[in-house]
Amino acid sequence: MGIEDYGGGQQARADVLVVTTNDVPGFHVKHVIGEVFGLTVRSRHLGSQIGAGLKSMIGGELRGLTKTLVQTRTQAMERLVEQARSRGANAVLMFRFDVTEAADVGTEVCAYGTAVVLEPQS
Repeated sequence: MGIEDYGGGQQARADVLVVTTNDVPGFHVKHVIGEVFGLTVRSRHLGSQIGAGLKSMIGGELRGLTKTLVQTRTQAMERLVEQARSRGANAVLMFRFDVTEAADVGTEVCAYGTAVVLEPQS
């Protein structure tokens, strides 16, 4: 498995910029569209749960669960970007993730932020 299996983020030259900051240097907010989010809930895979239980006895990283969480976060972020794009945004400011247990059957991941229209400062 390569580093791409354990990391995330946007691809280069994305049409909707996603940042964790309140602003983007060299740009100003022309229009605030509002909150956008992407949500996904993943159930636990029995095989990975058994493997995680065994691994927890000897210690170390739970690579299968790490990879699943990266895929889940990526899916939530893609949904956030899709919603922002459909509402006319070219950026999402103050991007965050929220991860919670979903009724003891899975993990809920919510990617959220503020959709805006940015334009270069003159």
